[in-house]
Amino acid sequence: MKRRNALQTLGALPLAAALPAARAQTYPSKPVWIDVAFAAGNTLDTALRQVAEMFSKNTGQTLLINNKPGGSGIIAAQTVMAAPPDGYTLLLASTSMFAINPHTFSKLPYDPEKSFRPVTNFLGASLVMAVNNNVPASNIKEFVAWAKSRPGRVSFASFTAGNSSHFAGVILNERAGIDMLHVPFNGTPPAVTALLGDQVDVAFLPLQAVKSYVSAGRVKVLAVTSPQRSPLMPQIATFREQGYPDLEIYIWSAIVAPAGTPDAVIGKLNTEFVKILRSAEIKEKWKAFDFEPLPSTPQEFNRFWQADSKRWAEAVKISGFKATE
Repeated sequence: MKRRNALQTLGALPLAAALPAARAQTYPSKPVWIDVAFAAGNTLDTALRQVAEMFSKNTGQTLLINNKPGGSGIIAAQTVMAAPPDGYTLLLASTSMFAINPHTFSKLPYDPEKSFRPVTNFLGASLVMAVNNNVPASNIKEFVAWAKSRPGRVSFASFTAGNSSHFAGVILNERAGIDMLHVPFNGTPPAVTALLGDQVDVAFLPLQAVKSYVSAGRVKVLAVTSPQRSPLMPQIATFREQGYPDLEIYIWSAIVAPAGTPDAVIGKLNTEFVKILRSAEIKEKWKAFDFEPLPSTPQEFNRFWQADSKRWAEAVKISGFKATE
């Protein structure tokens, strides 16, 4: 009897193994959700919606964006981690979620490597250091001299605590010997509002978030974190040019799925997103944001974020920052 049951089980294995592949052939057969850790209206939100529009056009299924801001990305990460691994709930992971949080939280409720399966890298961008018009500086040298004359009275905004925009200020404090006060916000839009309203002196933000205000003369940009000057503002020098190579910061986001998502579904998702990210349409649209499409294989993304995590480990160590549990 036991032998017959065993043979029956073995006989069923090819059918069971074929089921995920069969499902993948019809995937997606319903709308796909992608959770993001920022509020609607963020600069990245616009870029993601452009991709969602093309995804829907190419697959016939809607890509729905679920905004879950807060908690340094942990809220969104936990939601997706607990979702069925069927390809219908994805996460737009970020630099902070995968490369920074593991070094700032003593206990993280997810493991970037074990809790998710990568689909593709998505987008890369640099930050700018923007100041309001009350700051009497037009470059980093002048800003540092001004900040040193006002110890503890200069404030800088980030789009969340424990993020790259936070550590940009921390690194500048340490390297320049100044004492700026960190003021975290829940997303880019409120950080921009605080800068415009003179509630903070400085903000480290994506260029697109402040570009229109720079053109209108309401804020100034003193430096960019990219290796080269931005083609959108070629007159602004990089931090490296101004003597601060440690402030060469590149932020990124990637698309990942819950652990256990079938290979065939991951492959289908990778094909669809890479096709969109390589399209001339997306490249042209993102040029206006100073965003770079980053299509990749899952394996390439794994190597990318692990290398970036090592780099951020050093920045976090220098800062002494520990996240509140």
